[in-house]
Parts: sequence; C-alpha cells; structure tokens
Amino acid sequence: MRKNERYSPVPGTDKPVEIIDIKGIEDIGYVQQDSIILNSLTPEENTRCRHGLYFQDGQRRVDYVLTYPVKKPGSSRSRRHTSLLTDNAFARSLRRARGPAPAPGPRPSPEDPEAGSPGHGMDCHEDDKRSRREEFEGHLTDMGLELEKDEDTKTPGVGFVKIHAPWNILCREAEFMKLKMPTKKVYEVKNGSSVVEKINTFIHKVTEPLHPNVEENRTQSLKHLSYPFSREKQHLFDLSDRDSFFDSKTRSSIVFEVLKRTKCTKAKYSMGKLMKFAPNSSKLTLKCSSLSCPPGITSLLGSGVYLAAYPLHDLMYEEWASYSVFYKYQPISLIRKYFGEKIGLYFAWLGVYTQMLIPASLVGVIVFLYGCVTVDDDIPSMEICDVRKNFTMCPLCDRVCSYWNLSSACATARASHLFDNPATVFFSIFMALWAAMFMEHWKRRQMRLNYEWDLTGFEEEEDHPRAEYEFRVLQKTLKKEHKSQKAEKEKLTCKDRFPAYMTNIVMMLLMIGVTFAIVFGVILYRISTKAALHMSSNPTTRSNVRLTVKATAAIINLVVILILDEVYGAVARWLTVLEVPKTDGSFEERLIFKTFILKFVNAFTPIIYIAFFRGRLGGRPGSYLYVFESYRMEECASGGCLMELCIQLSITMLGKQLIQNNLFEIGVPKLKKLIRYIKSKRASFQEEEREKRLQRYETDYFLEPYAGLTPEYMEMIIQFGFVTLFVASFPLAPLFALLNNIIEIRLDAKKFVAELRRPVAARAKDIGIWYNILRGVAKVAVIVNAFVISFTSDFIPRLVYQYMYSPDGSMHGFVNHTLSYFNVSHFQNGTQPIEPLYLGYQVEICRYKDYREPPWSSTPYEISKEFWTVLAVRLAFVIVFQNVVMWMSDIVDWLIPDIPKDISLQIHKEKILMVDLFMKEEQGKLHVLDSLVSAAAKEHGGRNTACECVCAPRHSYLCHNIPVSPV
Repeated sequence: MRKNERYSPVPGTDKPVEIIDIKGIEDIGYVQQDSIILNSLTPEENTRCRHGLYFQDGQRRVDYVLTYPVKKPGSSRSRRHTSLLTDNAFARSLRRARGPAPAPGPRPSPEDPEAGSPGHGMDCHEDDKRSRREEFEGHLTDMGLELEKDEDTKTPGVGFVKIHAPWNILCREAEFMKLKMPTKKVYEVKNGSSVVEKINTFIHKVTEPLHPNVEENRTQSLKHLSYPFSREKQHLFDLSDRDSFFDSKTRSSIVFEVLKRTKCTKAKYSMGKLMKFAPNSSKLTLKCSSLSCPPGITSLLGSGVYLAAYPLHDLMYEEWASYSVFYKYQPISLIRKYFGEKIGLYFAWLGVYTQMLIPASLVGVIVFLYGCVTVDDDIPSMEICDVRKNFTMCPLCDRVCSYWNLSSACATARASHLFDNPATVFFSIFMALWAAMFMEHWKRRQMRLNYEWDLTGFEEEEDHPRAEYEFRVLQKTLKKEHKSQKAEKEKLTCKDRFPAYMTNIVMMLLMIGVTFAIVFGVILYRISTKAALHMSSNPTTRSNVRLTVKATAAIINLVVILILDEVYGAVARWLTVLEVPKTDGSFEERLIFKTFILKFVNAFTPIIYIAFFRGRLGGRPGSYLYVFESYRMEECASGGCLMELCIQLSITMLGKQLIQNNLFEIGVPKLKKLIRYIKSKRASFQEEEREKRLQRYETDYFLEPYAGLTPEYMEMIIQFGFVTLFVASFPLAPLFALLNNIIEIRLDAKKFVAELRRPVAARAKDIGIWYNILRGVAKVAVIVNAFVISFTSDFIPRLVYQYMYSPDGSMHGFVNHTLSYFNVSHFQNGTQPIEPLYLGYQVEICRYKDYREPPWSSTPYEISKEFWTVLAVRLAFVIVFQNVVMWMSDIVDWLIPDIPKDISLQIHKEKILMVDLFMKEEQGKLHVLDSLVSAAAKEHGGRNTACECVCAPRHSYLCHNIPVSPV
C-alpha cells in the first residue's frame, strides 16, 4: 500500500455522475452514514485520536486491529504515513462506470515500505503474503468495513490496520448473529413474595459496603425486554444514541465474525506441503469456489500474513482489578459487558466458589481446633508418649538403623491427632454435602445470570471450521485430484485420524508412566536418604530423620509437579493439534480432557501413593520387600501415614498456589512483555515514557495474547480436588484455598485488563465441560475420603478395639494391641543392626505395627484374626459411607431446584410481554393501514379500491399505486 494513498468513495468532478438516492433503494438498517469530512479536530478529539482509540478523523471508533510485518527503509521517519481504505462495493461500482480502474492491489514501488528498494528485490514468500493481505483487506472493504493503515509508528517493523464497523454493518451482522438487544419496552422485576423481597432488601443494605461502586452492580427494579435484533423492527429498539447502542465488546465480536468468514479468492501455495501433491506445477493457484481454502483471519495468522489480531482495551476497573478491594464482590455485569459472557461466567463461577469456601473453611478450622483441644485427652497419644510403657521398636532400616523407643515419636503422634480424630469423619460427610450444595448453588446462579444477560433462549451455533482442519481437507482433496483428476470436496474421517489417535494413546500412557517413574524415584530418594542420615554422627540429625526426609521429599515432589505441569500442557496441546478437530469448540474440549487427565495424575499420584500404598508393601521384620535387592520399602510412622499425607498435601497445595498460580501467572506475562520491548529495540526507554508515547493499539500489541480460559479453570479444578478429595486428612485445605482465591480473583482481574490483550467477546450460557469435571471430582471425592478414613487413618482400628477387644470399653491398651512381636534372632543375615546396644540394653524382642501372630505361636508371623476383623469393618465402612453420603447428596440435589422460582416467573412474564408487544404492533399496523385505505377510497370516489387493498394487507404495504408506510 503506497503511503498517503486514499480511495475516494465517489468519482471526481472530471466526469459528472448522477448520484441517486441511496437511502431510498437500501434495506432498513443499510442506511449509509453521511460522508465524514476530515476537518480540523477539536482538542478533545485530538486527545482521543492520540490515544489510538479512534481513526485519524477522531470520530470513527477503532473496533479491531490487525498487525503485519513491515520492512522499513533505513532512512529516518519524517512524517506519519497512514492509508485510508473506506471503499465499499457500491462506490467501486460507480468508479467502474467511469472507465477501467487500476488493479485493487498497489504495485510495488520504491516508495512502498513493504516492497523495499528495487535493487534489493523482495522474497517470493513475502510478496505472496503481501498480495494475500491486500486481497483480504479488499474483501473486508467489500463487506462494508472501513480500514485505516498506520505504518509509521514507534514500533519498528510492525504495521497496523485499524478496522471500524459502520452502523449499517453492525445492524446487518447483529441480525445474522441473532444478538438479543434491549427494546424500548420495560417491565418491573419482582423478587417473589413481599417477605422474600424484604429479606433481600435487608441483606443488600447490610452488605452494601461489600458491593463495588459501579452503576451496573446496583439492584434495578426495571428491566428492558430483549429481542433478537432485526433491521425490519428497528422501531422496537431505542436508537436515540447509536454510538452506545452496540457496546465495544459487541462491536469487536461483530468485526471478528466478519474476519473469520472472509476468504481469499486466491491463495498461492508455491512451497510447503501442498507441492508434494502437485509436483509438475511450479506454482499452484487455487480458487475457493472449487476447493475449500482455509477461511478467514485464523489461517492468515497461522501462515504469518498477519502477526496479531485483537480488539483494544478502553476501560480499566479500579473497583475490580485493585488489591485494595479484595473484600468486595465483583462487578460481574461490568465484566460481562467488557469481556463477554464466557469470561463473565468464569469470574462469576470463581466468585461463587470462593464464597462457598467460607463455610467450609470455618468448619475445617473448628475441626482442627477440636483436635488441638482434645490432644491431651487422646489415650493412644498418651500411651505413645509414656516413657514407662517402654515399647522397643524394630529398626527402620537395615544395619545402620538400630532399635528405638516408641516414646521418641511422641511429637508425631500428637500432631497426627490434630488431623486424625473423630471430627474428621464428620468433616468428610460435611464436605461431600458441601460439594453438592456448591454445584446446585452454581446452577441456580448460572440460570439467574442467563436471565439477566438475556441468554435464556440462546443456543450455540456450530463454529466455523478451523484453519488447520480446512488445510488438511485441502491437502486430501489435492492428493485425490492428482490421482483421479477430479476436484471434489473431502472431509477427514476416522481413518485419516487413526495415526493421530494411536499417537495420543501411546503418548498419554507414556506421560502417565513418566509420572509413576518419578514417584518411584522419589521413593528411592526417601529410602536412601533415610539410611544415609541414620549413619550420621550428629545426634540432632539422627533424631530428625523422619521430618527431614518427609519435608525434602515433598519439596522435590512439588518441583517435579510444577515442571511436569508445563510439559504436560504443551504435550496435550500438541496431541490435540495432531487430531485436527474440526471446530474450536471440539478442539477446546479435547484439549481440556487431555490436560486434565495428565495434570490430575501428576498432582495426585504422590498423594495417592502415600495414602493407600505406603507401608502396605514393605513386608515384616525378617521378610522385608526389597527394591533392586538393596532398598527396603518404606514403612509408615507409628501414628500412621496420615501425618505424612498431610505434609505432602500442604506443601503441594501451598506450593502450587503460591508459585504456579500466583508467581508464574503474573511474572511470566511481564517477562514476555519485557522481551517484546527488548526485541523492538526500545529497551532504553523507561516504561512510563513508553506508555505516554505509544498509541493504544501499539501498547496492546506488546501485551500477552489471550490463550483461553483453560489454564484458569484448570488450576481451580486441581484446587477443588485438593479441597475435596483428601479433606479427611487435611481439614485446613478449604482455608488455604479461600485465602488463595481472594488473591486469585484480583490477580486474574489485573492480568486480564493489564497483562493480556483484550479477548474477543464470546457468548456462552454455561461453563461447558468444566461442570461435568466438577461433578466427577465431587463423586470421586466421596469414595476417596471413605478409603482415607477407613484405610489411612486409625479411625476404624480404634472403633474395632474399643467395641470388640477392649476389656473396659476404653482406648487403654490400643497401642499395644496394634503392635506385633518379633524375635531379633530371626533377622536375615546382613540385616541386623550394627549397634544392637544403642539403647543401652540387650534387645531380644522388638515390636512393629501390624496384626500378626507372635513368634511363640504355632503359626509365627502369620496374619492374625484381628487383621481380618479390621479389614471387614473397613470395607463395610467404605460401602456404608459411600452410599449414605451419595444418597444425602442426591437428596440435596433433588430438594434444590435448578431454576430459582422468581427467575422462572420472570421468564414466563417476558414471553407474555413479548406476545403482547407484537400483538399491539400488528394491531397498530392494521389500524394505520385501514386509515390509509379509507382515505384512499374517499379520494377515488368510493370505488372498490379499498376492498382490493385489504385483500392481503400482511403481504404488501402497497395497494396498487398507493404507498403505505409500515409502523
């Protein structure tokens, strides 16, 4: 595009052309705006234009921006170069009436910054990109969009195409997209009965300080009746202020819809994968009329024709993105108005989830405090801490470990009681019901938002095919055409995707295997480190072996989880790309499924090992299970594995939230933004100076591209797993999740408005596949907590002892009951302790935690009947707990209706009002028609014209030659 080149919308004065009344022949809604004259701008308009939110005339809003690579000459820039492309099809038809017109694409010249100097020439591939770009922009002007180019910016090597959608285009596309817009009709919104209304008013007054200070968030008693926009029914809508009728997010989404479906009629593929299907052609030219070329802006972005495409930021919310308002509700309506329904639903869901964590946190803290209060009254802990009991325990490892007294594990036993007490059973049941309440509460909140956002009748339409899918279809079509010389449109079948499906299965199993291997590696680390620390001559080191090994192993697990999370995210995306899904919706769902499976396995495999496998595979003294014939499998501590499970959960959960969810989430975008500045050779400027000098569209170019909501949802789903799956072992998990989410909401808000490019507004009536994942996690959580209580904690063994084996019905003697005997002379050769007199006396019998026969019985070291009794009770508890809790959850689901009663009534009221509106409109039309017909009949002397006119009043507004205007 040559510098300062403009297209005139009408012919010049050298050849007079009669201009007809365009408004008279156009459809309703196609009314052209009056010509915009570039007069001298006011200071206010200059300010708006300077910030880059408007065209150079200061009146037309920038609705979308495309960026493309520009090869700048070495000379300094002396002035600003802009190009205005305001053509439309009708104007070009007028210009063609004058005579032959030049080609739509400008010829390369030395003045063209993209063409470069003739001495240097231009690469063929870059020339192809430029021609495709010019053709695409020409088609955009044919579609009615107005374009303005800016190549002389403070961003070297990048050109900007600003796009504006005129009123007639907005009306046309809004009708095509079936956008619901508010009509002039308003009605009163009632909250149900007077009692409910008074309660709601009281609650609103009490919580007034918690509401953001924005107009959209205040309770409104009146609501506009909404109806899908129609150009034929513009009189129904309030069009007094056309500039604000379509807000910025609606305008950008309309422009993006046009960009997605606009095709290049020619696409030159002179290189790449397509050439192998046409080896005899030096250059292959394809027409979209015969073959389906990759459509729209997505394919042009993928092929490098354009660098980026994005709408502009124009608002910043201090009542949302500031940490100082962390205690306030979110302005959800304002978020939806700015980002669209899809992102609005995410933040609404995050807000509901965070609010529901408040009661869960309170109950969790109460359960923890109950453990703190009752720890001194816990008889098993008192027996472990009693030095007089003198339980001599068997060595924890071979040779370097010696015998030890159970009283040395007093601190661990007391700490275990904080999380392993009868209240944890109640808390597990409470959290299962809490999950059911949360799901039902969200469904009701979602329905309320659907009503408030006019999404009650919204049905998602099928997405446009993805550029990658169209490209693969094009490849297949060319291959078949090369063989059969017939051009037929093809589609991808399961046979075409079979190699990708097999790759997916193999890679998913491989990644899961990698996770298992790393967990096994951490197990070996714990075993070897424990043996090494026991060999230390430092008594402090030897006394803190367990704590050191647990903490360091948990930190290693955390680091590995963080690294593998990034790797698995990239692998899941790569595998999804291999499948070549047809639409963006299908791509997103497949990506979510793969990412969730890999990250869920990565986060919870170490925890599942500690909860259900550690200490159960090690064997017994004299017959231990060895790994690689030298590493003895791990055992649980005397208080059980619940304490170690709690440590692993707390470190992993807090580490992921602090490092991955918060530090990475805000640090990585800032780092990438800095790298872009450095690459643009403007690193010497201070950031504030840059922000002052850059236009809005330049500033947004350096922001991180929006990559979807999958990362945001994924971290919350994993957190939901931590809160629900193993809550029996860590009742403080909801509290830590609540504290994290309070920060997370403001962090995400700041990221969306300051660190990411503004996403295109997307409509959605629910959170999609994430709701099904949440329900699945909630169901699995019931089963997992049943097994944690039954097999990981000592809850069941204590019940069995108290009611079946205790002499007096108390817990006295429980510790002795759970410890078996071992004769030290039965150790295998080479496994005896090096220091058998470490305790100061000769040990003949040591104890270990298990239900086995003593060495003096007829069946020494065999599993005792107490073991089978406890196992039977454990399995019975799992079955009863699972069924009772799920039954209670189903009752909660059944008792709470999905749609609030007042919303159901309001939806029904809207339907009645809509019918009344159209009936009154129809009656008004007939009344006006009758009046006009009567007047016409009088004028014609009472002839039967009126009869002829009324024959078909609904089919035509013309009665012979008598025009009748619609209402």
